Amino acid sequence: MSVQALRWAVADGRTLTGRALAHWARQPGQIAMGLLFPVMVVLMMGYLFGGQMDVPGGGSYRAFIVPGMFALTMVFGVEETFVRVAGDAARGVTDRFRAMPMSPSAVVAGRAAADMIHSVAGLAVMAVCGVLIGWRVEDGAAKALAGFGLLLLLRFSLIWLGVFLGLVAKGPESVAAVQVLVWPIGFLSSALVAPDTMPGWLGAIAEWNPMSATVTACRELFGSPVAGDSWAARHSLLMALVWPLVIAAVFVPLSVRRYRAMGR
Repeated sequence: MSVQALRWAVADGRTLTGRALAHWARQPGQIAMGLLFPVMVVLMMGYLFGGQMDVPGGGSYRAFIVPGMFALTMVFGVEETFVRVAGDAARGVTDRFRAMPMSPSAVVAGRAAADMIHSVAGLAVMAVCGVLIGWRVEDGAAKALAGFGLLLLLRFSLIWLGVFLGLVAKGPESVAAVQVLVWPIGFLSSALVAPDTMPGWLGAIAEWNPMSATVTACRELFGSPVAGDSWAARHSLLMALVWPLVIAAVFVPLSVRRYRAMGR
C-alpha cells in the first residue's frame, strides 16, 4: 500500500468512526443501558449470591468476579458489533459505501475503531464500579495497564467475529442467534466461578475457553484471587496473547473476503 493510499484509508476510517460515534450521541439512553448492564450483573452476583460463593485460596468474591466481568463486557460487545454491521448491510448502507470513492478497508476499520472506543468507556465504568464494591489493583499501575491491554486485545479480536457474523447474517434481528453463541462462551469460563467447582469435563472446557485465559491473566496482573491449577491457568499470560491472535487470524481474512463478495 502506498503512502497516499494509506492516508486515504486513515482519513476515510476516521470519517466512519465519527459517523458511528454520532449515532451513539443520538442514542444516549441505549448506550447508557449497555454500559450499566454489566454493573447490574456485578452487583447482583456480588451481593445476592456472593455470600454462598467460595473463592479458591480465600479472598473476596466481589474482588474475584470484577476481572471476570471486565472480560464478559468485552465478549458481550460482539452483539453490539453484530447489530451495527448487520443493520448497515440490511439497509443497503454498506452497498452505498462500496459504491463510493472511498477506501474499501475504511468501513470495517471505522467500525473497529468506534467499537474499541466504546469498549474503553465500558471498562472505565466497570473499573469505577469495581473500586466502589471493594476491588483494588494490588500489583501496581504497570501490571494493571497490561491487564487492561489484554482485555482490549480480546475485544479487538472479537470485533472481527462480530463483523463477519454481521456481514453473513440476514439482518440485525438475527442477534438472538449470536446470543446463543456468545452467552455460553461468556459464562462457561472462569469469569464468575472457579472451573474446579464444575464437573470435570465441563471444567476442562471452561479452563480452555479463550476468555478464561484473559480472565486468569488479568487476575494475576491485578493481584485479584486466581482460580485453577491446570496448564492453561498456569500459562494464562501466554494464552491470553495466543487466543486473540488466533481469533483475529481466522476472522480478519474471513471478514475481508465476505465484504469483497457482497453484491456479487
